[in-house]
Amino acid sequence: MTNTAVPAPPHPTAPPPSRPTRAHRRAWPLLLGTAAMLFAVGGRWDIAVAAWIFPVLLLRFTRLSRAWSGALWIWLAHLGAAVFWVQESALGLNTVVLAGAVALAALQTLPFLADRLLTDRLPAAPAALVFPAGVAAAEFLITLVSPFGTAYGSLAVTQHADLPLLQVVSVTGPWGIGFLIGYAASTVNGIWDRPAWRDGLVCIAVLLSVLLAGGARSAFFPPHGATVRIAGVSPSRTVTERLQDTLARFADGPGGIAAAPVTAVRPAMTAVEDDLLAATRREAAAGAKIVIWPENAVRTQEAQESAAIAAARAQARRSGVYLEIGVRVYSTTAPAHGRDEALLIDPHGTVLWTYQKAHPIPGSERFTPGDGQVPVVRTPYGRLANVICYDADFPDLMRTRADIMLVPAHDWKEYGAAHTDKAVLAAVEGGYSLIRQDAEGVSAAYDGQGHVLATADYFATGRQTMVADVPVHGGTTVYDRVADTFAWLCLAGLGVLTVTALVRPRRPVGR
Repeated sequence: MTNTAVPAPPHPTAPPPSRPTRAHRRAWPLLLGTAAMLFAVGGRWDIAVAAWIFPVLLLRFTRLSRAWSGALWIWLAHLGAAVFWVQESALGLNTVVLAGAVALAALQTLPFLADRLLTDRLPAAPAALVFPAGVAAAEFLITLVSPFGTAYGSLAVTQHADLPLLQVVSVTGPWGIGFLIGYAASTVNGIWDRPAWRDGLVCIAVLLSVLLAGGARSAFFPPHGATVRIAGVSPSRTVTERLQDTLARFADGPGGIAAAPVTAVRPAMTAVEDDLLAATRREAAAGAKIVIWPENAVRTQEAQESAAIAAARAQARRSGVYLEIGVRVYSTTAPAHGRDEALLIDPHGTVLWTYQKAHPIPGSERFTPGDGQVPVVRTPYGRLANVICYDADFPDLMRTRADIMLVPAHDWKEYGAAHTDKAVLAAVEGGYSLIRQDAEGVSAAYDGQGHVLATADYFATGRQTMVADVPVHGGTTVYDRVADTFAWLCLAGLGVLTVTALVRPRRPVGR
């Protein structure tokens, strides 16, 4: 006879086995996705793969949530990421920046809301395109309606080191990378909802095709031909810090500097100019044909500006170089109290252009914007063009037929490297070499495919000089010819998908 043990009934007070609640299922994608997004905001702590991970998780959250409550949480997540980026980059959180962060977060939420509202009403294939089209469209709208350009809100800038992938921006602009990241997130979530591995294979094939085409472009069609030696020079830290100490004595800022006695400010300003002129002589003697100074390299009161420019013209003539100088002019005229300019001087000492910054930093710079007409001149070293620092964050401004783009810039330690990394997109989009000489940041030279030709970190070297041999012939890209056609197609496609979804019945899905 066999004794069979009968399990005792559960104690009447024992709790039932725990199961993940619906709230818990929603919470973990939101928390992990928000955490990953902090490392994909275009800052100094970016991790490229995080830009591919966070949309997957946040999209999972919205597909498990009610449409409008989910959108609210996504908006808060993006707002938190924007504030994190501001603090990470030491930008200073003021009213203008905070208002911009609130508005940008709302735009970045729209692709998630569109996916949540539309995909249940569409067949699987077009449904998978809602989110990527929304991401590309939202990024494009940010550059159209906000004063921030691609400085924040562009996923493409997080992929600056992936050269095979980066080549797609020569066709689509930066919006193409946002589309691909969104497409990957949509596909993963589609498989998560309804296992369909064919969709995954199609997505992998698309991504591999883009990477293979980009790799082939670099391998088989590299920039070639003649080069020119370009030197970027910044004033030494000694004279820079002395000038900063001098200017800091004027509590009323630029207006006070403009009205100060010449003897109170001119010696420190002249020391910086002399340092730059000496560096120009040295690099010209070493073979440089083009020399670029950073943004605000020369700081001068308005009455002394002509003398400062005359000294630079004389040096360009003596050294036989094209000399690009950044000038910060202090004026007593409110509210700007000055101008932010860049001048190109030829080897004869002639000023070929005087360009004013077209996009002053919102909430930080009060300069009157320039007209946004990018100057281009033909030289023995190709077509030279010029913008200033933050201007390079606006793709429409950077779509210029040039061979070499000169970008004098002035950043700070916490943001300099990240800001210079972003400039590589403009080089690939336009097919030209780009030289970004950054005061108090990281300077870099790129060719038209994004290869780094030279770098120099202001805070890591004793001599503030960068030298590169730069191709003198750029190339025409598809993006240069068709402009933002891809972004407009994404906007139009999203509109068509919306109309299609509205006229179709909702299909049931398990959420």
